Amino acid sequence: MNDTVHLRRYAPGDRIPLLQIAPISRATLALFAGASNDHNPIHIDLDVARAAGMDDVFVQGMLPMAYLGRVLTNAFGPRSLREFGVRFVAVTHVRDRLECTAEVLSAADHVAGQRLDLQLTVINPRGETVLLGDAVVELEQENI
Repeated sequence: MNDTVHLRRYAPGDRIPLLQIAPISRATLALFAGASNDHNPIHIDLDVARAAGMDDVFVQGMLPMAYLGRVLTNAFGPRSLREFGVRFVAVTHVRDRLECTAEVLSAADHVAGQRLDLQLTVINPRGETVLLGDAVVELEQENI
């Protein structure tokens, strides 16, 4: 039997499920350096960070972006993502516990489903925005 799966319909103002990240550890920074091939010592070597005037190493900017990517793929699946961009606003520190959110700015029907424009935000424990972004996803009805 061939039935159409009905999509959840989104509207402007809808929020996508929040992703809360465990405190970022030095081990996370080292693992991400290896995975991303970003071996800039300012992210993993305390002496280098201090020589640059920082109190401690700090998080690679692409790590919070990767967490936002997880928000999108968890909610919509990787095949729905059409555009994804961010602007780095502030430094993320070791031990920060991040909250990643997405909100629907606009929702439009298209032939196969719905297109959503999303606003993305990453906030640190002090309530500061560290990353702002946007994304476009296209949700399609699937036949099963």
